Amino acid sequence: MFEVDLEGVPQRAFTGALPSAGHIDDLVREAHARYVDTPDGEVADYIPELAVADAAWFGLSLVDVTGVAHEAGDAAIEFSIQSISKAFVFALVCEEIGHEAVHARVGVNNTGLPFNSVMALELNLGSPMNPMVNAGAIATTAMMPADSVEHRWERIRSGLSRFAGRELVVDDVVYESEMLTNTRNRAIGRLLEGYGRLDEDPEAVVDIYTRQCALLVTAHDLAVMGATLADGGVNPVTGERVVSAEVARDTLAVLASCGMYERSGEWLYEIGLPAKSGVAGGIVAISPGKGALGSFAPPLDPAGNSVRGQRACAYLSRSLGLNLFASSTAP
Repeated sequence: MFEVDLEGVPQRAFTGALPSAGHIDDLVREAHARYVDTPDGEVADYIPELAVADAAWFGLSLVDVTGVAHEAGDAAIEFSIQSISKAFVFALVCEEIGHEAVHARVGVNNTGLPFNSVMALELNLGSPMNPMVNAGAIATTAMMPADSVEHRWERIRSGLSRFAGRELVVDDVVYESEMLTNTRNRAIGRLLEGYGRLDEDPEAVVDIYTRQCALLVTAHDLAVMGATLADGGVNPVTGERVVSAEVARDTLAVLASCGMYERSGEWLYEIGLPAKSGVAGGIVAISPGKGALGSFAPPLDPAGNSVRGQRACAYLSRSLGLNLFASSTAP
């Protein structure tokens, strides 16, 4: 169960704009100071290279829809994006082939099971159910139109880079470590092929999916990527339109229902923001029309979500008035 101590944190309603820049800076620093010494959680070790992360790392970044950043702690440390890539690849593929085509093959409903569940695939006759679990993400990656495997990879890498506003590169050590241990994902790829949900070579698709998860980002990058969705698909730092406003809306809807795996309902109930986590310790949480939070802290809860990141997001959602469901009476 999601647990966070918010005693004494004032509740700010969602209605209206963000507070002043100086006040945001203060609250981001307060959130960092409040949770920096939290001892809970375990660093992921099922991918060997992730196990070497420093459990003390903790970075926070909030980027608003004007492109202004408010940061504290280790917001510039690079780590692998992991499952957070799923959200942005989903957006890129929807932009290319349309909402209906992706929905028909992948679905948008929560499985209620772990992100790498094979049972969820079998129970639903080969339907991945949603693009935020591994089966759905692999199927989504396969749908990116391309002339070759390398072309598909480059389209995904360059698209994620446009979301971040800078060129993203793969951490080769993490990629190789994952390729040595991703037998379950390879099995999921074959199962998708068997159910007719994958038109491409499953080994090649899983390889691309593993590469996209190994792209290096920072908490700042995640906040910029999330702020692009918050700003209707326009990167607030570069000014480039990355996806349409409709695709940004659809992506946020899926994140709200499925982004935090089997804890998505608890997350939405307590924090009230579309969000996505990754097993390297990253979280991106988006407040439409306002901006996005990027956090990085490697220790995870049993569902694979950063403990400190969740607590900091809860604090800032409440104190900045980001919760989608908290509104004040109109004057």
